[in-house]
Amino acid sequence: MRIMKLLFLSTAILSLNVVLAQETETHDDIQTVESSDLRLPKIQVVPIKDTKTNSQYELYIKLPEDYAENKDANYPVLYTTDAMWHIEMLSGATEYLMENAILVGISWQKDISEALKQEAGEHVSRYRDYSVIESSNLEHQAKYQFGQASSHLDFIRDDVIEYVENNYRTDPDNRSYFGYSLGGLFGAYILLKQPDTFKNYLLGSPSLGGDIPYLSELASHLRSKLTPLNANVFISYGTLEKELGEHAEAFIIIVKNINDESLIVRQEVMEGTHQTVFPMTVVRSIAWLSINQY
Repeated sequence: MRIMKLLFLSTAILSLNVVLAQETETHDDIQTVESSDLRLPKIQVVPIKDTKTNSQYELYIKLPEDYAENKDANYPVLYTTDAMWHIEMLSGATEYLMENAILVGISWQKDISEALKQEAGEHVSRYRDYSVIESSNLEHQAKYQFGQASSHLDFIRDDVIEYVENNYRTDPDNRSYFGYSLGGLFGAYILLKQPDTFKNYLLGSPSLGGDIPYLSELASHLRSKLTPLNANVFISYGTLEKELGEHAEAFIIIVKNINDESLIVRQEVMEGTHQTVFPMTVVRSIAWLSINQY
């Protein structure tokens, strides 16, 4: 049955184009089409504020189908950053591979300045929130405020996770994180800074760049504390991501050198580029998680 689900999901990914609801009117052989935005079923949109910065975000929450009926059950939770890019793919993957999990997507900052949005896009806050060191370019640093991952981690721990666990029946010992690209870097940072935030870390094509020395320092500090991480890590990248792949390999060495038997690392190299390996990363990481952890 699991194989059939994987085959079905793979087929669905190849035909990912979404058909939007449409209303059609015809006037004298001229056809006009009015389209409406797609609203994903079962996903609740919950406004949430970073209590330290007063910044506004949103959570996109999907509950298991049997959540209302199984009132005595507690559920594992899968959190993801870059929610507007990831939620549809993760929703499809978990629908078939992790039916008993709650999915929580964390948006980019909603009340960011309009000028900055116009210049860099709706996702501009991710440069600040997911990066761990400041930029050496003073103009870029002033504009984008790189290196605020610590603050964003506080928001996730103190506001997001607290809200989810206070309002839904969750298993606090079975939280998972999915991050891709810069979100993968953020996940790597969480693993080495406050590993107890999540039990499972799914890190796709992490954009580590010049962050390796800093992450190595964090790992050394962890090693000196002799505190078990009790974490499972899935890390992947594409065959055509040459520089990124080298950084990922360096990070894997750093993590393994912690010499922690409670830390399990799964590495996969997938055929393709940074863009093309994303859907494969979602399916294969969620399949790995469902088989090994749930």
